[in-house]
Amino acid sequence: MSTLDRPQPRPGVMDIAAYVPGKETVEGVAKVYKLSSNETPLGASPKAIEAIAAVTDRLEIYPDGQSHKLRDAIAEVHGLNPANIICSNGSDELLGLLAHTYLQPGDEGIITEHGFLVYKIQIMAAGGVPVVVKEKDQQVDVDAILAAVTDKTRLVFIANPGNPTGTYVPAEDVRRLHAGLPKNVLLVIDAAYAEYVRKNDYEAGIELVSSYENVVMTRTFSKIYGLAAMRIGWMYGPLHVIDALNRVRGPFNVNALAIEAGAAAIRDRVHVQNAVEYNLKWKDWLTEELTTLGLRVTPSVANFILIQFPDQDGKRAPDADEFLCSRGFVLRQVRGYGFPNSLRMTIGPEEANRGVVDSLREFLSR
Repeated sequence: MSTLDRPQPRPGVMDIAAYVPGKETVEGVAKVYKLSSNETPLGASPKAIEAIAAVTDRLEIYPDGQSHKLRDAIAEVHGLNPANIICSNGSDELLGLLAHTYLQPGDEGIITEHGFLVYKIQIMAAGGVPVVVKEKDQQVDVDAILAAVTDKTRLVFIANPGNPTGTYVPAEDVRRLHAGLPKNVLLVIDAAYAEYVRKNDYEAGIELVSSYENVVMTRTFSKIYGLAAMRIGWMYGPLHVIDALNRVRGPFNVNALAIEAGAAAIRDRVHVQNAVEYNLKWKDWLTEELTTLGLRVTPSVANFILIQFPDQDGKRAPDADEFLCSRGFVLRQVRGYGFPNSLRMTIGPEEANRGVVDSLREFLSR
């Protein structure tokens, strides 16, 4: 039967490369450490788990369509106006809503060469044109972005910190980027890993959003809060952007369990601080140990590291990935991000961190 005899997606949809998440299992290996999706090894706050349990006896009731309890908790912790906050089914939903709300067919959205793959997917899904600019030394290049702006530019996406690099853009450079954009271009700052950053010259974007009409900041509960399974994201933005997105999002896009879990998790500052301290300890340890083995590790401020392998037969990233998987350590190949000879490793449990180092020592000495 001809493909013309069935419903057809609109032009451009089949040109989109589907997002491929990190793998979770290895055939024939019983004990597997999943270090491919930047999940926290500390798990969720016990208070979040308790909050979820309290909702299970009323699952027949629709959730609060405005997520008031979650927005109030976010506002309380960050000192924000709840009216400037919108919650979502993961921050990915927000990225899609922004693209579909602000892009018309043919409009351009700027992304960077190593940026989160979902940006390109959502731009194309909205009928827009992704404009990819080069990074400099695995960091967002503000000048390259500004040089790429045209009269068709409507959105600029930057991840800060970046994924899979783990590098960050200092606040001064983010402000310079924003200052150089036309007022009708929306700057989207994806700060999914902001809670992990401990740098004096870093800002997640709250200050910038509070002062201007064309910048928003997205955040997630999937990383440091350990609620990836719940799918909770949020955005802080000008009232006119919040209003526009509220008109196009699903009416109950955040489920009741997520609302309760998120509100409890963000208030558990002790759990968050423990996660920060654990991450700093093992990120530094891994960076030092892997560097000692002769591998290059990109300096990271997030909860993962990017490891570059030798350009040598039998020692490249795909070879290392196969070797590590055979020993139960699943890292993330990042060829799709422009790093064909690198692996991204989530900071995991102590036994996994030590096991990866021991396995790579064996791999490199073969």
